[in-house]
Amino acid sequence: MRYFSVEEAIHAPGLRLVLTAGVPGPWGEAAKAIFAFKRIAYTPILQQGGGDNDALQKWTGQTSAPVAVYEDFPPVCHWFDLLMLAERLSRERRLVPEDCSARIDVLGVSALIAGADGFGWQRRLQILAPMLLLDEPPDIAVRLGLKYGWSKQTYASAIDRLQAISAELDDRMLRQQDIGSDFMVGHTVTAADFYWANFAGMLKPLGPNDNPMPDYMRTAYTAVDEATRDCLTPRLEAHRDRMYQEFISLPLDFLQE
Repeated sequence: MRYFSVEEAIHAPGLRLVLTAGVPGPWGEAAKAIFAFKRIAYTPILQQGGGDNDALQKWTGQTSAPVAVYEDFPPVCHWFDLLMLAERLSRERRLVPEDCSARIDVLGVSALIAGADGFGWQRRLQILAPMLLLDEPPDIAVRLGLKYGWSKQTYASAIDRLQAISAELDDRMLRQQDIGSDFMVGHTVTAADFYWANFAGMLKPLGPNDNPMPDYMRTAYTAVDEATRDCLTPRLEAHRDRMYQEFISLPLDFLQE
């Protein structure tokens, strides 16, 4: 992928999407997949994972990715705001239903996966643990730990939350199959399906041909303990694979040219 610099992006037209260069972060990959499904073009902007990203801070008010900036509108970085921006930019191929009841379901399931204290958040606490439990943790791990509320207590409780969310999602997919649906909500693909497909990789990444992620990241993302591995149930893994077969292009494109 050809990433543009923040300096190049500031005065560029249209939609700019800030992404962590060289790695498939699930929040960024979910945003990319949603924009691609809705056929919304964007310019990819480089963010260095764990770096200072001073220029990005000055432009968007924060240093993380993903961030979307459309024309002269304020930057958005929260998963919900990114999703709502995609829905506003294209009314076609809706991923959030207009029906209020279905809308509540889609946004609620999406929050369980991508929101604060959700599936991705808890898995991230686990992934940070090997570094933060060292006698002298690396500075980058300490910064990330402070940013995301890591402590020995939050790390210890992460598996319980992961298991609870996994059980809810698995039960939901069973109920959906009983009514003849392959999707998390209703009978058509929604944002909830896209979030799960991308965040499931934090337990079991796609193979190297489909996801050429760095070896260190593959090791970190691959669940090694049985309790965490079991959070990817056969039903949830099948759903993940079906989404990539039908709705998300492979191989993933994130390596810096």
